[in-house]
Amino acid sequence: MDELDQSNSKLVKTIDYMCGIFGSINYKIPLDRQIFDGLWHRGPDEQNQKKVDNLTLYHTRLAIQDLSVSGQQPMEHNGLIIIFNGEIYNHMELRLKFGFKENSNSDTLTLLMLFELLGINMLEELDGMFAFALYDLKNRRLFLARDRSGKKPLYVYSKGETIVFSSELNILYKITHPEIDYASLSDYLYLGHHYRKSTPYKLVSELENGHYLKIDTLTGLCEDITWFKMETSYKVENKLCYEETISRLDNILQKAVNSRIDSSDLDVGSFLSGGIDSGIITAMAAQHTSKLKTFTVKINGSFDESVLAEKVAQKYGTNHTVVEIDFLELENDIEKILINHGEPNSDNSAIPSYYVSKAAKKHITVVLNGDGADELFGGYRRYVPFKYMDFFNPDPITKISSKILSSILPVANKKQSSYTYLYRLLKFASYSDLIKIYCSASSDLFVGFEDQFLEKPQMKAITADLTRINEYPISSLKKILLMDFESMLFGRLLPKMDIATMAHSLEGRSPFLAKEVLEFAPGLKDSYKIKNIQTKFVLRDLSKKYLPPDLINQPKRGFEIPLNKWVDNELKDIMYEYLLVTDTLYSKLIKKEFIENLISRKIKISDERRAKILFCVFSLEVWYKNL
Repeated sequence: MDELDQSNSKLVKTIDYMCGIFGSINYKIPLDRQIFDGLWHRGPDEQNQKKVDNLTLYHTRLAIQDLSVSGQQPMEHNGLIIIFNGEIYNHMELRLKFGFKENSNSDTLTLLMLFELLGINMLEELDGMFAFALYDLKNRRLFLARDRSGKKPLYVYSKGETIVFSSELNILYKITHPEIDYASLSDYLYLGHHYRKSTPYKLVSELENGHYLKIDTLTGLCEDITWFKMETSYKVENKLCYEETISRLDNILQKAVNSRIDSSDLDVGSFLSGGIDSGIITAMAAQHTSKLKTFTVKINGSFDESVLAEKVAQKYGTNHTVVEIDFLELENDIEKILINHGEPNSDNSAIPSYYVSKAAKKHITVVLNGDGADELFGGYRRYVPFKYMDFFNPDPITKISSKILSSILPVANKKQSSYTYLYRLLKFASYSDLIKIYCSASSDLFVGFEDQFLEKPQMKAITADLTRINEYPISSLKKILLMDFESMLFGRLLPKMDIATMAHSLEGRSPFLAKEVLEFAPGLKDSYKIKNIQTKFVLRDLSKKYLPPDLINQPKRGFEIPLNKWVDNELKDIMYEYLLVTDTLYSKLIKKEFIENLISRKIKISDERRAKILFCVFSLEVWYKNL
């Protein structure tokens, strides 16, 4: 038994997994029960609050096993108080590194001891997912912090010397009642999600990944400080040869998977699709733990990945469950699924994510997933052309010829076809505006329909970021990977999975977002990520060690759903109830006639894009009507 194992054997077990946090400065909460009820699903086992000075802290906790006093939050230690949501996977290593000795193995206590020693600079030492509020009693300072990728959410209402913060927007709105920000909602429609700090409300912002707030609770002075910049990693070129890269990546991922299993005293499961990301994670997990439970979605009317997933499950002898989703109750569930987000959400894969999380919760409380792999290693087909052309700085001939060709070609309707791929490529190659290029290459919603907006999208923050990143001396591929990490992953994909899992008190863990992976992957050569037209090349090579041959060259699909069919069938009635009534919110932002013409198919547009736009606007209406 090594030194770390010996120290572990003497510790009092306190397992702190999923939590909800809420707090306020100079703001009187009328009823504490309202906070606890609003965050109940994030922590149904225990709820506590503490008032100190002009600060009130709330915490709801799901402790998987032990509910001993040593793990309760808010937690106090030598003049420091913390409420913490998440998991620090390397906290026992940090205790050993800095010589901390305590009877409890709570990672929350480790954070307090680290802050006592290092101050807020402790953030650089952490490998984990987290959002926390830490109060320094002596200096009357409150620190709000988030992890490198933004796995755990945190929203902040700020008005004068009043600050209120929360894990979720729904309860924050119910307490503070902020005004709707119509300009922000127009940006949402154009991009498909709220960008970075933006929310649907005035005076409410999302704390960005890799950021912390330092708040003087006496004066109300608040500083927003960046402690981690993903773009820094993209500016550093990895010099390893290809063979060394695969070996290093293998070791890093194994360590990330193992740490996310070892920090749980209960069985850990894994979401398993027919792709290589979840396949590699599942394979590594199965080699590290016995009786791994795996879960695959099978959706009627879409590509069936369960056959491929079954091959991985059989290879590693996992306890495999195929979640067959027929969506017979979809019309009854869709409002609840969307309302959970607390803001408009255009990502229709939130639907299968909700159902597979619901099914998984019957068997496990912690589940691994492959989130982050596509944005780090180049998993989407749209990345391929960026490897060979700088679409952010296209030459005039490319723009003109692409514009002419895309205008005369028939609209593409088949999602995975080569023609659809070429059609979309021509579309975003025809633009010169950075916003249009990026939005066309990513969400592909209202680009080309700007004249249909009544409240014109401003897109100020994303325009500034695109302009800045476009000036960096890095490749076109690295630029779009970086933008997708900061935009799509942070603003859409991670919130989707957090809400889907948390709605069922299930914790999702993402090995691809481990500290070492985030430091390693950005600097890899473009040719290691995209080779010829093959995406995620280095991951596919690594997968040969772990996965059946049938999976290795499968295209990226994600949670594919038949949205085109649903819009005209299963969801038709409820969507029309929201979209065709007189008192719609969207009619203040875009021309109502445009949506009516989309519904009646009077607009030249692909079936897929038509369905995405209608779902995007439908989500906006569901959010608004259920405030």
